[in-house]
Amino acid sequence: MAICDRHLRSYWTNTSSNTNSVVIGTEYMMSDVAVYGKSDVDGNNVNFNFADGLTPTGGAGGPGGNDGNYINHYWDETYNGIKYANTILTYADRVAGLNETTKNLYKGSAYFHRAYRYLALVFQYGNVPLITKIIEVPKLNYKSTKKAAILEMITKDMELAVEWVPEQKNMTQVGSVNKGACRMLLAKCYLATGQWQKAKDQLDIIINQSGYSLMQNTFGTFYPGGEARTWNVTRNVIWDLHRCENKLIPANTEVIMGMPNRGAQSNIAFATMRIFGPLYNSGNLKAPDGINGLDLYARNSSNYRADLDFGRALGRGIGTIRPTPFAEHALWNVNGVEDSIDLRHNGASGNWVNMTSLRYITNTTSYRGQNLVLRHPTTNALLCADTIRSWFNWPHYKLFITDVVAEAALGTNAYQGASTGSVADWYLYRLAEAYLLRAEAKFYLGDATAKDDVNEIRKRAKCGQLYTSNVTIGDIMDERARELYLEEWRRTELCRVSHCLALSGKPDEWGNVYSVDTYDKASGTDLAGGSYWYKRVVLRGGLYNIGGVNSNNRLLNYKIDKRNLLWPIPNDVITANNRGVLFQNYGYPGYNAATAMWDKWEDAVADEDKTN
Repeated sequence: MAICDRHLRSYWTNTSSNTNSVVIGTEYMMSDVAVYGKSDVDGNNVNFNFADGLTPTGGAGGPGGNDGNYINHYWDETYNGIKYANTILTYADRVAGLNETTKNLYKGSAYFHRAYRYLALVFQYGNVPLITKIIEVPKLNYKSTKKAAILEMITKDMELAVEWVPEQKNMTQVGSVNKGACRMLLAKCYLATGQWQKAKDQLDIIINQSGYSLMQNTFGTFYPGGEARTWNVTRNVIWDLHRCENKLIPANTEVIMGMPNRGAQSNIAFATMRIFGPLYNSGNLKAPDGINGLDLYARNSSNYRADLDFGRALGRGIGTIRPTPFAEHALWNVNGVEDSIDLRHNGASGNWVNMTSLRYITNTTSYRGQNLVLRHPTTNALLCADTIRSWFNWPHYKLFITDVVAEAALGTNAYQGASTGSVADWYLYRLAEAYLLRAEAKFYLGDATAKDDVNEIRKRAKCGQLYTSNVTIGDIMDERARELYLEEWRRTELCRVSHCLALSGKPDEWGNVYSVDTYDKASGTDLAGGSYWYKRVVLRGGLYNIGGVNSNNRLLNYKIDKRNLLWPIPNDVITANNRGVLFQNYGYPGYNAATAMWDKWEDAVADEDKTN
């Protein structure tokens, strides 16, 4: 159970062999809110639609030094997580003397971990092999199980988990599965199976009857950031809510389940500031006099100025993942108005960083201490050689983590995020998402009060604009993007909602209606047909499939295909299963609509012991 709990963190954090990317980045670089930003490396991470792009044998990376996507890593590690949960479920009933309450707690928690991973798998990969036990001999004849059957099984399992797992208030351990987390996952299962009212009922219980409440005021300990003389944060509830040190404390009534990540022995590196911040400390950014604008100096350098220590205040980014233009700008427009007082997008509080709020650092430029400008004040010449990687705005309140190693070293200028000894606790579920899930359930039910749930989140962020009429699914997904950046699995959630929209028959924000039989069987880069995920990536994100984007004298051609809604089943998995045939997804080499699959999860389970 400990490894099940610990394993959850691995979907967000760095891997041991790569400090230039993080696993959760893949969920963002193939979404509407972010893209791959490193303009000097492999095109596979910007163009998923070419001969050697995203295929069963290519275009999918992993932790072996790859700076880009972790698609194959998601497959491998998700089945590892299923194996950990299956270990408990295989052996729990065989433990002599274990009382029913304790046994069911373990089984319910294991159901949660298995269901969490299968819910992700079916919306990342579609129809996949169903494995529910620890195998005793090699099995090489798996068939895929249909997505609907897997969803039916995990929904049933989660109904038991909600019954068996206690509330967090009755548990001594923080970071383990609790009843509130089980209700959240069950609600998502109900949404994925079209049971809108049941989903709403579970979310009503979480919101109204489980003792949680949105944090409305500052709380916990105020951590003002890396260097307040450079970047001042005015204490506010959004800042406090996202300090890692405050996420799992008893005073936080919003956290439903978090993932502890702290201490020298159990910490996993999470270089949020390095991966998701811009590469401003390079020759890409010049001051108007032609000198490098932002050379970072260590605290023991004679050129150091505490009021210009942006490396310590904001982190030294490398721009691996950058926000889309939509995430920087249009996302924050509500009722046709840019809501600049929204604390999640507010520069005055210190929560949000605009590039023009940075100041020139280099000691040899005559512009030292003045604010950055993108273009020369007299010639209008562009002063940034790479506006993809080195010039973008970002939510500082989400990225900042105290880098303990860098803080202890006066001779460093590289503050990256969570290092050994840092506190990097992260949210798995919190109450804000429950409100947004309930808004989604209400949308499918035709309940006009969906806007009230979205507005509850906006009120807490001190927004100036509230929704005054019925919200669309687009409004709800926009609010998820504002509230849950780097918390939700953004791409997977868009794929889940694509499925839910198709089940519901409800239109998206453009009036498109989807069929559950066809939304995941389309290819091409035009806007006809396809899925809601594809529409959001292209129409909202604003970088994919629009033509080349010049960056650092190199043409970046962001391309994505409708078929990429589902990732390809890895070829090495297909070939290893040499006595059976796995279903390959539409549009990829090996696709065959006639491939036999299990229609019922019970039949797949019954076949698990059959090795011939």
